[in-house]
Amino acid sequence: MTRHVVIALPTADRSAAHTFYGAGLGLPTPGPLADDGVPEPLEVELTEGCRLMLVPTGGFGWVTGGRTVAAPGTVECLVTLPVDDPEGVDRLLARARAAGAEVVSEPGQQPWGYAATFADLDGHLVELVAAPG
Repeated sequence: MTRHVVIALPTADRSAAHTFYGAGLGLPTPGPLADDGVPEPLEVELTEGCRLMLVPTGGFGWVTGGRTVAAPGTVECLVTLPVDDPEGVDRLLARARAAGAEVVSEPGQQPWGYAATFADLDGHLVELVAAPG
């Protein structure tokens, strides 16, 4: 049995999230399709063994024990996606921007590597990092 680390985040629109991460960023979204044409559950393969699961906001409470979902623009989680090289960071950020992401920080050298950050369609932050060496 293959085990994955799964990070679950709420999404206001499953179809838009599927298009953003799948067609927009080119990340795999495995799983059987539901009636709406989106895999159920909607998972995005970030790396081998790590997936992002996007759960409809209205149904997120069953996982969180009824705790409220943070308001858009509230940062509680930063998903860091490793990228092979600085050019890959630039390419993936360009795809994210074209798919409707808000660029939070333009690409640049940081102490931890060449990095850029964007907010997805639900306002969740994704940092792209090409680590040094």
